[in-house]
Amino acid sequence: MKRRVRNSPSASDLENTGSSALGGPVFLAVGLLRRAHGLKGEMLMDVWTEFPERLRAGKRVYVGEQHVPHRIRAARAMDQMRLVHLEGLNSPEDAIPFRNQVMYVRADELPRLPEGRYYHHELIGMTVVDEAGQVLGVLSQILETGANDVYVVNGEGGELLLPAIQEVVLTIDVAERRMKVRPPIWED
Repeated sequence: MKRRVRNSPSASDLENTGSSALGGPVFLAVGLLRRAHGLKGEMLMDVWTEFPERLRAGKRVYVGEQHVPHRIRAARAMDQMRLVHLEGLNSPEDAIPFRNQVMYVRADELPRLPEGRYYHHELIGMTVVDEAGQVLGVLSQILETGANDVYVVNGEGGELLLPAIQEVVLTIDVAERRMKVRPPIWED
């Protein structure tokens, strides 16, 4: 059972996202603008979101570390990338300052997910406890392995790797920022 949804490459990719004092990022990286494509100011973008279809005409996005607001004029799929045309860009020369800039969306504008599904930014930083309530540490990273995600928990006892499966992850309380787990017992 999948319990999360990835919205950006990793926690390290969210370093300059304008994190609020409450711990949640204000902005989430959704892609990397690469270079101009064609003569009208369109740009190729590496897609970092599982929901590229949400990056469509009229959507407000934020570009670069300063999170400069822009509106998408048009967007479409192109191979493994997305072709994005921001309002105000009318030539390849207009696109030059945007080259190699990260594109963000506001976290508070993301659609709600179905029950039991979470964005990475909702999980990173959660306190992780065992069934007895003993604190194991803080979820610091989510590794995508293919079969299932692996939660990296850092605590006093060092680093703990937990498979993100129903038998291990018992409850997730986003409001309390707490995750209850049953760590697997590894036999030698």
